[in-house]
Amino acid sequence: MLLLQGNSIFFIWYKVAFRNKLKNIPLTIINLWVKESRLFLRVMEIRNLLLIFLLVSVPFVLLHAQEEDDDPFVQFSGIVVSGDSISSVPFTNIVIKNTWRGTVADYYGYFSFVARKLDTIVFSAMGYKKASFVIPDTIHEDRYSLIQVMTSDTILLPQTVIYPWPTREEFVDAFLNFDVPDDDFERAKKNLEASQIREMAEQMPMDGDMNFNWSMQQHQNRLYYIGQTQPITVLNPFAWAQFIKAWKEGKFKRDKDK
Repeated sequence: MLLLQGNSIFFIWYKVAFRNKLKNIPLTIINLWVKESRLFLRVMEIRNLLLIFLLVSVPFVLLHAQEEDDDPFVQFSGIVVSGDSISSVPFTNIVIKNTWRGTVADYYGYFSFVARKLDTIVFSAMGYKKASFVIPDTIHEDRYSLIQVMTSDTILLPQTVIYPWPTREEFVDAFLNFDVPDDDFERAKKNLEASQIREMAEQMPMDGDMNFNWSMQQHQNRLYYIGQTQPITVLNPFAWAQFIKAWKEGKFKRDKDK
């Protein structure tokens, strides 16, 4: 329709020029007018095509955006850490408020489950204060990650003393009739008596190290007297002289007293 209008304008202008006997108009002016008319028609065609494309594509874009907004479910994942040491809080209870749905974090504090947008997530763990988080509704993806920091909750309990006696009277009676044992020094003296130590030494068998030393000593004695007759200690005059001297000095008596 625009092409017909442009041609009609051209023909009307040409008739007027012919009637006014303007036959000497240069041909270049006519050609320029034709080119401008064609360019104008081309621009109008492109504008119409762009308008048609926008009218067709905008509804599809709006429909796709509406479909994305209509999906309320997200994959909610994250890790639970302690606020004072940034270490993981294992086996944290994670529940959606006012529901029975949720999960439990693993040993490393990691969790992952499906939730809805605007759900309030409650975190609870032994020794920590409860924490909550609301999943935002402005996210455009189907997943959301979170690092939840927990605050330590220290509870100071009053001191409780437990006695083995149900009444005060029984406690007084047990305290007055209580046989106080010896102190550490007295028990040590009893355990270190010479008679008890001697008796324990006689009853104690030889271990591997003692047997080895005894065997090596016997072997050394045999090597010392090899090639000759081993002397008898009972007939050794030097041994008898040492025995008589020690007996006169009272060494055996002192050893017995000890």
